Amino acid sequence: MPSRRPIVAAALMAAVTLAGCARSSGPPVTATPDDMSLGNPNAKVKVVEYASASCPHCARFALDVFPTFKAKYVDTGKVSFTLKEYLTEPEVLAAGGFLLARCAGKDRYFAVLDAVFRDQAKMVQTGDYKTGFRRIAKDPGGLTDAQFEACMKDTAAAQALAARANAHVKVDKVGATPTFVINGRRFEGEMTMPELDAAIAKAQG
Repeated sequence: MPSRRPIVAAALMAAVTLAGCARSSGPPVTATPDDMSLGNPNAKVKVVEYASASCPHCARFALDVFPTFKAKYVDTGKVSFTLKEYLTEPEVLAAGGFLLARCAGKDRYFAVLDAVFRDQAKMVQTGDYKTGFRRIAKDPGGLTDAQFEACMKDTAAAQALAARANAHVKVDKVGATPTFVINGRRFEGEMTMPELDAAIAKAQG
């Protein structure tokens, strides 16, 4: 089952209400300059994923399926991939993971998020998020301790994240993670490679 508990993250210092219901259709979705994307932006097929750094289903997709998907479609220029940031409990992990990935820069964003997904279960089990984040900030993030501390205290970045997440619920009408949109068709929950193959083939026409 996809994660269905959108949260209000106090750490984001913004009063947002992330509420929605699961659905298989919604308004058109496009990549924006604030999103993180990979691949050929002019590719015929656009794959958008709404994911949370604290969602175990998103982590499983990222670690088990995404590498194959990326090699087959994104790296070959056949698909443009965009990740849209969504927030689920525990909020400290969701918000912190995305803030850290953005502080590392666009070139390291997905590597940092991948590391967060790999350590996700351990951080949830121990509740020691800061130690995990600090380790990831150094490698693969390439941040110094001072840069890491500044990143975690960046109120403006936290508020911007809150605004993006809020829009994904209120405007895009997404109510669960992961949710995929492939050339306008919505798929809620984890997708396997065969499912992605079929959806992309249909989108290619």
